[in-house]
Amino acid sequence: MNLNQKIAIVTGGASGFGAAIAQRMALAGASVMVADLNAEGAQRIAESIRAAGGQASSVVADVSDRASFENMVARTRKDLGGLDILVNNAGTTHRNKPALQVTEEEFDRVYKVNVKSLFWAAQTVLPGFVSQGSGCIVNVASTTGVRPGPGLSWYSGSKAAMINLTKGLALEFAKSGVRVNAVNPMIGETAMLGDFMGMEDTPENRERFLMRIPLGRFTRPADVASAVTFLASDEASYLTGVCLDVDGGRNI
Repeated sequence: MNLNQKIAIVTGGASGFGAAIAQRMALAGASVMVADLNAEGAQRIAESIRAAGGQASSVVADVSDRASFENMVARTRKDLGGLDILVNNAGTTHRNKPALQVTEEEFDRVYKVNVKSLFWAAQTVLPGFVSQGSGCIVNVASTTGVRPGPGLSWYSGSKAAMINLTKGLALEFAKSGVRVNAVNPMIGETAMLGDFMGMEDTPENRERFLMRIPLGRFTRPADVASAVTFLASDEASYLTGVCLDVDGGRNI
């Protein structure tokens, strides 16, 4: 996969899926802006990319806030010289629990980060992509957006919205040369694993969830990173509106 001379933003890039995506894209030749609320973590990932011979910078970004999103894009254009790819990876969840126990505060946070961020992405990034006649957005959604999981109803709804928006924006902007795709990871080995399970992250509890996955393991950051990098590359130039399950067969 070749991303030479491409410039990418990866939100939520300080850890988990986002860190792996940023590093994999840099390995493919992209210059990467690592964006995250965690300034130290984002800087650490950018430094690791540069130490490996790649080009990267970092910025503090709250994707639920318009001014912060605009600053992230402006910093990318200034520091790296343009923008070709946006990976909307930053996300959050409420802890796995009955739908009626999720608080309004939890609900609002999930939808601001997982859904409203796509509105700011469209407002901030798409005009530039249309103007240059090219550009690619990859959204990191979830298998629960296709097949809701018990205890994650509101989170699942936010990811279903992301999947629907991916397809809608893909249709609307295809004639402008802009592609919009998504990946749907299964529960993954990240810091949010305990929240998704709704219980302590122990080998016994993990086994309960692994029984649902035909390939018998959780989604790894590298799995998501490879899928995202492919969808962002010219090898996928004829793909738009695709929502690719990265789930070990969970959604079959």
